[in-house]
Amino acid sequence: MKKSSDKNKKEEKKPKVNKDLKGFDITVNNFGEINSTFDLDKLNEFLDKNVEDKKLKNRNELPTKKGKKS
Repeated sequence: MKKSSDKNKKEEKKPKVNKDLKGFDITVNNFGEINSTFDLDKLNEFLDKNVEDKKLKNRNELPTKKGKKS
């Protein structure tokens, strides 16, 4: 019986998060859909600011053609 009470204590404990992500919670439902308490745009903005992209770390930028507008 003691094992089940220990398991419940572990589930209730929330991990430490960055102050910008306070209140952030993410779950996966029975259909495999991701549910989040944050807007995805806000989450992506936070990740862009705070996490270095390993794929782009040693990438050499290609020179762009001058005068050509995208």
